[in-house]
Amino acid sequence: MPRPRTGRPAPPLSGRLARWWPVLPVAAPVILLAVPFEYGNGSSASTNISVADVASAFLVLFCAVRLLRRGSRPLSPAAAVVLGVPVVGLAVATVTAADPAAALPGFVRYLQVFVLVPAAVVLLLRDARDFRFVAGAFVVLALVQGGFGVWQYATRSGASYMGSDIRAVGTFGPTDVMGMATIVAFGTVAATGLALRPPPGAPRWVRPAALTAAVALVPPLAFSFSRGSWIATVAAVLAVVLLAGLRTAVRALAAVVAVVVVLVGGFGVGSQLITDRLGSITQVTAAPDQSVTDRYTMWAAAVSMWRDEPATGVGLKGFPAYRDGHASLGLSSGSDTAGAGHAYQRQPLLSPHNMYLLVLSEQGLVGITALAGSWAALLVGGARRLYSARRRRGAAADCGLVAVGLMLWQTVDFLYADIGGPSTALTGIVFGLVAWWALAGPDARGAVLPGAVSPGAVTAVAVAPGRGLPGSARTADAVLPGSAPAPGPVLPGSARTSGPVRPGAV
Repeated sequence: MPRPRTGRPAPPLSGRLARWWPVLPVAAPVILLAVPFEYGNGSSASTNISVADVASAFLVLFCAVRLLRRGSRPLSPAAAVVLGVPVVGLAVATVTAADPAAALPGFVRYLQVFVLVPAAVVLLLRDARDFRFVAGAFVVLALVQGGFGVWQYATRSGASYMGSDIRAVGTFGPTDVMGMATIVAFGTVAATGLALRPPPGAPRWVRPAALTAAVALVPPLAFSFSRGSWIATVAAVLAVVLLAGLRTAVRALAAVVAVVVVLVGGFGVGSQLITDRLGSITQVTAAPDQSVTDRYTMWAAAVSMWRDEPATGVGLKGFPAYRDGHASLGLSSGSDTAGAGHAYQRQPLLSPHNMYLLVLSEQGLVGITALAGSWAALLVGGARRLYSARRRRGAAADCGLVAVGLMLWQTVDFLYADIGGPSTALTGIVFGLVAWWALAGPDARGAVLPGAVSPGAVTAVAVAPGRGLPGSARTADAVLPGSAPAPGPVLPGSARTSGPVRPGAV
């Protein structure tokens, strides 16, 4: 005779919806990037609006309305400063531009990606479960886009590369070859972090599922033939593996080597083309191809613009207008794009494909100091919180690994790319996740920190006098997560305090 189940009954559907609906606007821009959409040329100079941009605008509006109606907690002083300081450089660059009206769309775009969307994410995420929900959305989107990219490579229906339509670009088309590569890289980093440090109390299937997802995303990333994404992903994944602990690092690196050997050596997955592409990374100075020559030429043009206007730059959206006056004759008229259902077209070179040089040329020292300073604060703060979380049992170290990994990926990738295209909406979500982990309310009394259970997330449980649930304080009243225990014996694992809930506390 089967034994009756004694576990907690599953919460009703209305309870599950009430639990997750506030975080759905954060995940919406991620999921909607699976929708095919024509988005101009995918450069930072483009002003086209994607479905994900509309969703991110709704995210900001939803957060603002929620703050006004519920009187929810504002940003902590540290978060307000770190996320708000880029506004100074953006405002100065817009006002001092030769054509402030033309610079205004750039101001709005930067404000969206680096200020408003990250702040909304910080305010809407309530605990580590919300963070994992959004990180899981990244992995799901990466698997969808990556699967489509592998199909494009296998059926030769992708973007044109070396005379064949084999480049995996997902639903983004040949004019935004970095879109799928960026999404797959985000998913790889997120899945790696969740696999190395599964959440405390997570089901056993979480680790193998996350590890399988990370391995499955290697082929589409390889078939994207994006050298910048490769470099950034290797750097971020290695950092995440090392931060997870020495023993975990050894096992993970051994598994990665085995996967690479099987995919490339055993099955010959794109071995020759990928080997040639990898080799081109080390030949950028000896025998650069035209794309590398164009990149170096635009980098030099960006530096030249900054030298002319060192303090405030040439103004937002000013790089295309000033490019020809600062670039050498070695710059081509554009890059050739074709395939993935599109006819041949010449794509103009409208940005230096280096975020740091783009900011330096358009916003000067004021802008680069404010923006890069904000990024550095997020990276350092996230790393410090991760170090602290690793030392505490039950803390949400998996969230820290994902956040630090995503931030490292972004900072490295910005050496070879800038904002532009529909995947830019994800950049704002990434900065929001990192900011939540690094800055969310540590100095607010009673604030819910990463890893803690937020008040109201669990239904109150009535406990009869003289009896107590495991791990809870004995009381005749309802016990809410994060509340102070009533006078009485303190059971193991509980603390009699009214202070802030630390990461990992329940």
